Amino acid sequence: MRVLFLESHPMWIHGLPNGFRDLGHEVKVSGILTRNKLPRLLSSFKPHLIITLGWTTEHEGYKQKWIRQYVGSSGIPHVYWATEDPTHHQSFTLPYVQTTKPDFVFTICRDQVKAYQKMGISAAHLDFGFHRAVHRKGQGHSRFRSQIAVVANGYSRILKKYPDHFRIRSLHTLLRPLVQNKIKVDFWGRQWEEMKPVLGSRIPGSSIHGYLQYPEARKVYNSAKIVIGLQNQLKQVTQRTYEILGSGGFLLTSDTPEIRRLFTPGKHLVVSRSPEETVRLARYYLVHPEEREKIRQAGYRAVAKHAYKYRAAQMLRILKKRKII
Repeated sequence: MRVLFLESHPMWIHGLPNGFRDLGHEVKVSGILTRNKLPRLLSSFKPHLIITLGWTTEHEGYKQKWIRQYVGSSGIPHVYWATEDPTHHQSFTLPYVQTTKPDFVFTICRDQVKAYQKMGISAAHLDFGFHRAVHRKGQGHSRFRSQIAVVANGYSRILKKYPDHFRIRSLHTLLRPLVQNKIKVDFWGRQWEEMKPVLGSRIPGSSIHGYLQYPEARKVYNSAKIVIGLQNQLKQVTQRTYEILGSGGFLLTSDTPEIRRLFTPGKHLVVSRSPEETVRLARYYLVHPEEREKIRQAGYRAVAKHAYKYRAAQMLRILKKRKII
């Protein structure tokens, strides 16, 4: 089967496309879309399935119109994976779906499936995953060596827009107590210098390392004793949950029902329900390397079933069952 992904962002082109390759399918990633490139890809590659995903520069309004024009008239099944649900469902995902009119929508939000179906849009749930081409075990790197690390953006401006977002609770539970207790955390990502209103204290400039290219993140996970994994929702987990574990990282994250459904706290990772518990867990595991290593190894084994190979297979099963392909 020939599968065409209309995408260019590193966060997306190294994941699900590689899962399809693992299954033996021929995959092409478009790279940056232009008006002329899209019809050329359709005529030269002759895909059996077209997939769009996420929210990147390939989703600009004028590119959405190209997709509707060229893909819509091609007769080739078009699937969209809505990775911004539920936070940006109304502001981005729904307008995108209404403009491009994909034949099927997969969403990371299980609760959103019924909402799509009520609107007459065929949909199903598909979670994030990871791929070992990018996220895998490796030796520690001196540049990224740390006691506690986090790879994420602060999203200070978005959090102002959504003051009740669960990510704020996750920040208050996992990072605020460490910063306020002056327990050193190394931050990779954007906008952390703007996060004093959320964290209660300013992060020392020496602890902020700026944006990290997506394929480089695993080097932090390989090198830190503890990796903090923020969560955005109670009923779903972030992609980095899988990527940290898939890189052999020791994960400290929020205690949510979905984390407990997928993994066993204390065996595959550790979870915190309160600022006080975060400080206790961080201090304990920093000085208990044997216990830390045992959990790290168990988490690495447990996450294997969430590789993108299995997400691709799940997608194809559903599309065949729904007679999309």
